[in-house]
Amino acid sequence: MQTILDILAVLSPKEKNDFKSYLRKRNQRGDTKNLQLLRLIDAGSTKDLDLKLYGKPAKAAFHALCKRLQDVLIDFVASKGFEQESSQELEILKLVLASRIFFEQKLHKIGFKTLNKAEAKAEQIDGYSILNEIYHTKIQYSHLNDAWVLSDLMNKYERNRRLSHQDFQLNMAYTSIKSELKQRTGKSVHDIVTQTFSEFHLKLNDDLTYKSLYQLMVITATSAKLQNDFYTLTPFIIEVFEVLKQKGDVPEKYRYYHISMLYLMASTEFRNKRFEASRLLIVEMEEALSRSRKEYSQVFSNKLSVLKALNEVYTGNPLEAIDLLKSTPEVDLNKMLVLIMCLFQQNMFSEAYGYLKKLTRSDDWYEKKMGWTWVLKRNIIEILLLIELDKLDIVLNRFHRFRRKFTKKLKSIEEERVLIFIDLVKEYYVNPESVRSKTFEDKVEASFIWLDREQEDIFVMSFYAWLKAKMQDRNLYEVTLDMVSS
Repeated sequence: MQTILDILAVLSPKEKNDFKSYLRKRNQRGDTKNLQLLRLIDAGSTKDLDLKLYGKPAKAAFHALCKRLQDVLIDFVASKGFEQESSQELEILKLVLASRIFFEQKLHKIGFKTLNKAEAKAEQIDGYSILNEIYHTKIQYSHLNDAWVLSDLMNKYERNRRLSHQDFQLNMAYTSIKSELKQRTGKSVHDIVTQTFSEFHLKLNDDLTYKSLYQLMVITATSAKLQNDFYTLTPFIIEVFEVLKQKGDVPEKYRYYHISMLYLMASTEFRNKRFEASRLLIVEMEEALSRSRKEYSQVFSNKLSVLKALNEVYTGNPLEAIDLLKSTPEVDLNKMLVLIMCLFQQNMFSEAYGYLKKLTRSDDWYEKKMGWTWVLKRNIIEILLLIELDKLDIVLNRFHRFRRKFTKKLKSIEEERVLIFIDLVKEYYVNPESVRSKTFEDKVEASFIWLDREQEDIFVMSFYAWLKAKMQDRNLYEVTLDMVSS
């Protein structure tokens, strides 16, 4: 059952409707209950489903039904993926095969035309292995076509072979980089990448493909996010972005990578509190989207809204941020959490809690879908909201649960100050008057290892601002802006 929920969670509304149609076509009997089960799950029902489906306890039948639905769902996802990922390659391979048949049947002119068409399509998708077959075929029949100069074909083949080898080397390098970053050896990302590239005879320059540069930036940005350290890792992200700009005008087939890298740069500048730089990159990203395929706008719509809203929040326009987040109706978990944060900063605690209660899945489910840091932020903001709403019966339970769930992980990544912050929050909740005492202030100063404003993470600052506002008896949002901009 949980596997079904996990898979359905990553499908878009359109894909869910497609799956229902897929099920209807496969169902051979009218009494099949898989569609009924799907409707119940869509409605948020996950308990006593055997009773709802069969009118009586039927655990064995329900388990068998779930197994069949899971198998069909996996088959659907695989079919969709194959259809999307392989259709172009299959089309090109068909052209190559057709050209060879034409050559065998002495239909040389049609064979030349078909193979040229296959080459153009393969170049569009960087299909190195297919291009290898195309150049083999062209070389084999070059004596029949004066336009196919053998030396040019040999050069093309050799260039394609180098690119194919480089692509293979890059894949191994990325795996090695990710493995070393995961081990947290203490080396900088720049040193890890430089050393790994040297081992695989690669260089960080404009010879790298758009995809390669994008993958490098993703690895670095993901590492920065996991380590809450965008300041240290930003120079390398900028270095990769500069290499991208050296490549000049971006061909349409690489536009997705370009837009993705603009988004990563804009996010990085925001996390470093360089809001104007982030805004300018957002504008550039929107211009690139306006010149690109419509589906790209759909892919980046929510991400763009969230990033624009965050820039508005931290430059003194919180109501504009809230309106922007509310005006995009599609459900997005990042957007939901940012909206809760915005409402919380404006003391709209009841409304914020209303949105929080819509996040009904388990922490494990959210961690699989959104990552560990998202779950951590959600739990912290939940505790602060419950304190503001004075829900005594829930707050103490959440403190205990937080310690049980996050202590080991936070210590392993050397982020004990999150635990210290939660302990200080608990002390405030138990004795609110104590936070304005000199004793509490000294305790905070002694407990917190605080980086300077330029290096400190903006979200860490935002959480700490709540405690500081309580200590100084000031408005939370004003304290937040002071901390971020001082």
